[in-house]
Amino acid sequence: MADVPDVFDPRAYAAGPPYAAYRELRDRRPVAWQAEPEVLGWPAGPGFWAVTRHADVVRVLKDAGTFSSTLGATQIRDPDPADLPFIRRMMLNQDPPEHRTLRRLVSRAFTPGRIERFEALARERARALLTGARDGAEDGVVDLVADVTDDYALLNLTDLLGVPPGDRGLLLEWTERVIAYQDPDEPPVRGPDGRPVNPRSPAMLAEMFGYAQELAAHKREHPADDIMTSLAHSRLADAELEMFFFLLTVAGNDTVRSAAPGGFLELARHPRERGMLMDRQVPVDTAVEELLRRHPPVLSFRRTAAHDTVLAGQAVARGDKVVVFHASANHDERVFGDPHRLDLARSPNPHVSFGDGPHVCLGAHFARLQLRVLHEEALRVLPRTELAAPPRRLVSNFINGIKSLPLKVT
Repeated sequence: MADVPDVFDPRAYAAGPPYAAYRELRDRRPVAWQAEPEVLGWPAGPGFWAVTRHADVVRVLKDAGTFSSTLGATQIRDPDPADLPFIRRMMLNQDPPEHRTLRRLVSRAFTPGRIERFEALARERARALLTGARDGAEDGVVDLVADVTDDYALLNLTDLLGVPPGDRGLLLEWTERVIAYQDPDEPPVRGPDGRPVNPRSPAMLAEMFGYAQELAAHKREHPADDIMTSLAHSRLADAELEMFFFLLTVAGNDTVRSAAPGGFLELARHPRERGMLMDRQVPVDTAVEELLRRHPPVLSFRRTAAHDTVLAGQAVARGDKVVVFHASANHDERVFGDPHRLDLARSPNPHVSFGDGPHVCLGAHFARLQLRVLHEEALRVLPRTELAAPPRRLVSNFINGIKSLPLKVT
């Protein structure tokens, strides 16, 4: 419909999430039909329902019986039907009870105790990266993404997984291939027909899956205190282990990789709030929740209606795509007072930056720990910063990514 704001086009997100469009949809059409034209070489789709209010987003995420993750998977673009059985092996693209069974099995590897043991290592790494960036800054300008947050997120994840240091660049390469597929700076791999190849297709993931099996075999022979050792000795089938390695590699890396610079961008734009944090007027863990609300790492997730239903007064037909917009829900005036104001002391803070329902982020505790530690160390090493130039954002309607964040150390 011509009078409905477009929140689909990935190119619009290069300037940041379209908050004005989100608000218009929340106020006028909380469940609004969106067209899916061909964009950046990716083929057109049939369209979808955009869900923008907090209560409706939570309902969709919690009600797996009505809004399925497995029928059409969880990306806005429809996968090739031939790839769908393969994609459904991933826990992210399953519904209960299959999802619950697999999640329970793998969550045993993601124990709080194991994660807590990484805090000292994460703190040492944060301090070293921040200090190195500060001391090596040319004209006092640090690119927080290139100098700190990319390495921080990747190295923490590979330590938790148990990936040898020499192989860590592979994980970054695989993550970029999957996450940045809409960005013109990351040209897609094209098939014989000249069309972009889905980065989640079997052909594009074969290298990663082969590596996962090699690493699992190594961990069976040389066990260690890491997640891949736990998975290698679990009851996971080979296909399930491969898909879980994919999920950890991509989601586990990019959650912190996207959220961390977003938080520092907010603080650079709000020196008064940053001063409150420096003066310990606000606990860092409380501040992290507000920074996550303001800059969720994931912008949207898709479900498919399992049967005819009604959502916020809108009839939704069986088979329709239903896409929730986390960044919109996090700014819903019906839930958050003055939502466009950064309030580091905000409480309660029921943001949906890690999702909700059965698919709530399995690594949320690990992500929060990393973000808290990074901000605590930044208060010591980079106590005052200001924007040196506008950030460069990822062109994506899925990941709320920042590719460059130049900060002047003052």
